[in-house]
Amino acid sequence: MAEIKINEVDRESSSDKVEKILQGAMQEFLAHGYAGTSMDRVAVAAGVSKATVYSHFQDKEGLFKVLIEQLARKRFEIVFGTQPLEGEPHIVLRELLAKALAQMLNDKEFQAFQRVLIGESARFPELSQLFLSYLAKPGRDIISQYLASHPELNIPDPEAIVWILMGSIVHLVIAQEIMHGKDIMPMESDRVIDALTHLIVNCAK
Repeated sequence: MAEIKINEVDRESSSDKVEKILQGAMQEFLAHGYAGTSMDRVAVAAGVSKATVYSHFQDKEGLFKVLIEQLARKRFEIVFGTQPLEGEPHIVLRELLAKALAQMLNDKEFQAFQRVLIGESARFPELSQLFLSYLAKPGRDIISQYLASHPELNIPDPEAIVWILMGSIVHLVIAQEIMHGKDIMPMESDRVIDALTHLIVNCAK
């Protein structure tokens, strides 16, 4: 019985250390970028030894990949939930776009991480590709399948339509938040969501 309790404590301690490492890593990557972050910096930020960091993560790339996967999974669940898309298109699409845009506009950590990925994409394209694989591509596939399952919308190319939807909200976030252009290019998110929903639903008319 004592051994079981010790093992449970060990597992809990290990889990706590992993979480501290991930938090420390996020802090360092956001502050110094991918290239400027070292495992030494991560260890100091996490309050653990460098040996502890390496006992859980083989290298910096592996650590960054885990952060990408964790970040993407969390944001994906916020927007899409765990159930398939069902319901009337004008309701489903508006709710989905509202969730996606609100999450991207209000999550400062997500925006900061995007800046790092975009800034490092020329030197480390595989990291940006990984982010797209975990978040953008699954989202595109789910929405494309939903649109294709509603022939009454009369959409000849659902996948291309999803590119337009995604491109519109991503551009709004980049222009207003990433590039600090709210005053230069003001636009309320509800107006963009209403316009996109109107365009999609009215294809059937």
